[in-house]
Amino acid sequence: MSGFEFLRGLRTEATTKIVLMVLDGIGGLPQTPDGKTELETAATPNLDALAARSSLGLTDPIGPGITPGSGPGHLALFGYDPLQYVIGRGVLEALGIAFPLEDHDLAARGNFCTVDAAGNLLDRRAGRIPTTECARLCAMLRQITLPGVQVFVEPVQDYRFVLVLRGAGLSSDLSETDPQRLGVPPLPAHPLAPEAAPTADLINEFVAQAQVILAGQHPANMLMLRGFSRHPQIPSFAQAYGLRPAAIAVYPMYRGLARLVGMDLVEPLGKTPADEFATLAAGWQDHDFFYVHIKGTDSAGEDGDFARKVSVVEEVDRALPALLALNPDVLMIGGDHSTPAVLKAHSWHPVPFLLYSRTCRPDAAAGFGERACAQGSLGRFPACLAMTLALAHAGRLTKFGA
Repeated sequence: MSGFEFLRGLRTEATTKIVLMVLDGIGGLPQTPDGKTELETAATPNLDALAARSSLGLTDPIGPGITPGSGPGHLALFGYDPLQYVIGRGVLEALGIAFPLEDHDLAARGNFCTVDAAGNLLDRRAGRIPTTECARLCAMLRQITLPGVQVFVEPVQDYRFVLVLRGAGLSSDLSETDPQRLGVPPLPAHPLAPEAAPTADLINEFVAQAQVILAGQHPANMLMLRGFSRHPQIPSFAQAYGLRPAAIAVYPMYRGLARLVGMDLVEPLGKTPADEFATLAAGWQDHDFFYVHIKGTDSAGEDGDFARKVSVVEEVDRALPALLALNPDVLMIGGDHSTPAVLKAHSWHPVPFLLYSRTCRPDAAAGFGERACAQGSLGRFPACLAMTLALAHAGRLTKFGA
């Protein structure tokens, strides 16, 4: 029996409402051995007051020591075992912009990047070029032709784009072309299974043609591809939990995640946390589960900007009273992974987690941060169990056994 089937046997009707707010990449590290993390440094009176009335803990998106991508990190928070449901980034990017994927399409997430005269990487994100520039470059790449397949190149946001190949016999068993470090050239795609060799040849031919087209551009004079994937079969969130779910997210990939599991997408009223909370309030009567995604914490961490990550947390805290005024029955605040500014990358560190409900046992913590969460009553637990906790605190699970 799967976990979802087990929970379906325990489900009971209720009118309660659950909010999951994901501060992307919220986990951090101090800048000095005796210092504070970004979350601990931020002035967060509202989060701290909420933490005093909540149960705290740390989540492992995948497992101890494993650095998660955003896709598996989010799926875990949604209650899907990320080792069972392996979803490629390419599909998520395509779904995020509502690209009409067909069953046999191969999708890849693309990054425009900057290389030097020797072809070595200077910037994996091409200075975070604006989306308008990304769209212009994608239009240039649409002149690429490959034998036996259709080629689609679509802008996503900033330096990100999606590549979709449509044809027979395409395989997703390919290595990525992003080496994940600077000072070396992008990698060729290699087949990870013998039958993937023809697809690897197609991808490398696409990159070779793109390199010629982009050679005179600046700063985006090259590209990298990762997350090769095809549309998976996955249970819907509504079927799994008996909830009417909605997603509020500014960045396309996270909208793709929500679309993948069957959440209703609600268009944010703006790009700030306050705008997202206003969107939540406007649709409060229409759903009973709300996923709210905050991206800025992760972007700042990846840029190595400790102060900006602190600032984003403080912006969320200032806007938080509008969310609390809705009086959700269960409010969970956590992250899909850690992105310490000192590492400029995702990391394996466990992620701070807060659960508030009328039935939680308050930890009376002095604040919301890594050290407080490490002492919390929830302990350190797999992120994929968060939804079970939410359902229980929302009065949506009955007793197991006689």
